[in-house]
Amino acid sequence: MIDVIIATNNKDKLCEISGLLKPYGINCLSLGDIGFADEIEEDGDTFFDNAYKKASFISKKYNLPALGDDSGLVVDSLPNELGVRSKRFSPSAIDKENNDLLLIKLEHEINRQAHFISQIVLYFPGGRFFAYQGRIDGEIARDFRGNNGFGYDPLFIINENGKRMAELTRDEKNMISHRGRALAKLIEDIDNEIVTFQ
Repeated sequence: MIDVIIATNNKDKLCEISGLLKPYGINCLSLGDIGFADEIEEDGDTFFDNAYKKASFISKKYNLPALGDDSGLVVDSLPNELGVRSKRFSPSAIDKENNDLLLIKLEHEINRQAHFISQIVLYFPGGRFFAYQGRIDGEIARDFRGNNGFGYDPLFIINENGKRMAELTRDEKNMISHRGRALAKLIEDIDNEIVTFQ
């Protein structure tokens, strides 16, 4: 197995990524697994900036390949309020309060179109890196539904199937989610030996 550090302490995110990469002989380690307890400030202007910062910092510090992910929700009618700040949308940065605030801001809004973006960067010691982005389109519901997932998943209605992201099983989500789509591009490059761990 090849050790790759996933630059996160989010157990749900780690589970999603690990489930997709494990069949390729990749052992995903969280920041907790390697004893890294500091906060990597996500102060970039773009999803790529934040993903690159996390992956490059951890890879250089531990001399192992590292994967950084930055993802978020983009709401058409609130163009400057979420995006790279999705996790910190409400003062508490707690999922439930983020969702409640989003419902309040969209209470009288007709345009509820939105999309999730996931940007991943796989960084190798020495400076080689690969970047991939995934996207899924949908709209914001007026109520909560589903018990799976995290973040804005209970409010996000997927255009393709009319389901909430939080109604999908982990395998279903890995197939169609923004993160799943970004990782699928990485996996395709692993299959085609564009990305190698030599």
